[in-house]
Amino acid sequence: MTSITRRQFHGASAAIAASVASQQTLQAADTDSFALRYIVGSSMYGYTKVAEILPEVRQTGATAIDIWPKVHGDQREQLAAMGEAKFAALLQQHDVQLGCITQYKLGPFGLQEEMRLAQRFGCQTMVTGGRGPKGLRGNELKVAVGKFIEQMKPHLAVAEETGVTIAIENHGNNLIDSPDSLKWLAELRPNRHLGVALAPYHLPQDEKLISDLIRDLGNTIVMFYAWEHGMGCSKKLPKEQELLQMPGRGKLDFEPILAALKAVQYRGWTEIFMHPVPRGIPILETTEAVTAEINRARKYLAGISK
Repeated sequence: MTSITRRQFHGASAAIAASVASQQTLQAADTDSFALRYIVGSSMYGYTKVAEILPEVRQTGATAIDIWPKVHGDQREQLAAMGEAKFAALLQQHDVQLGCITQYKLGPFGLQEEMRLAQRFGCQTMVTGGRGPKGLRGNELKVAVGKFIEQMKPHLAVAEETGVTIAIENHGNNLIDSPDSLKWLAELRPNRHLGVALAPYHLPQDEKLISDLIRDLGNTIVMFYAWEHGMGCSKKLPKEQELLQMPGRGKLDFEPILAALKAVQYRGWTEIFMHPVPRGIPILETTEAVTAEINRARKYLAGISK
């Protein structure tokens, strides 16, 4: 931990304890009810200062922030620069939990120290990508996913020790990028500390396929990205076309997808999401506009949920 005074340490400890208590309260909520638990991805605001983003989190109906490192955002680097005590105090000031740390840069085999940091903040979710050969099918895919899980076991031991779940996103061009690879991950995982971060963007834009997959994966999913493909995010497009990744703007119908989440009583995080081009810029020019667009998408999701 960054060197801090005794007063700063106790202040940080109080903030972290409050964050953990808030998360435990959420987890103890009435199991008969269903509501999406929103988290804000810091990368939606580009390289905006985290002190400017945190006041927006509660305005989006979220209770937590998912901090991203460069190149998508730089809020993880900001945490390192300001120190854990100051970051914890900011979380407490704005009544926001550190709900997730996204770490593609470190990869699935480089998260051990990051999980210990997460533990200090009561953060129980970490998102990264898989590792292994691409484009496999059938039994070859099953064997490769099994090998990946075997390689993950020392890291899952630290995840269990720290109370973290490592969520593997079905990122494109990856070992874990297809419905079958996700199903094998769910079937072969040794415990709940390995989970799925489900990104519809990287799947065929077929509502039934995505809904069926959600039902198959069930409580293996710990992060759901409300994110569709639209016209993609790999090349610069006019803003109105780039925004087609956002729920309610593109062609993907989220109604059956939400029905599937409800059917499995999904309790993980939901992150309204997209990628801008180039990476590192906010999805819209101002902080207020980014928040308004997240809220527009949330209103769409609320209007179709049953």
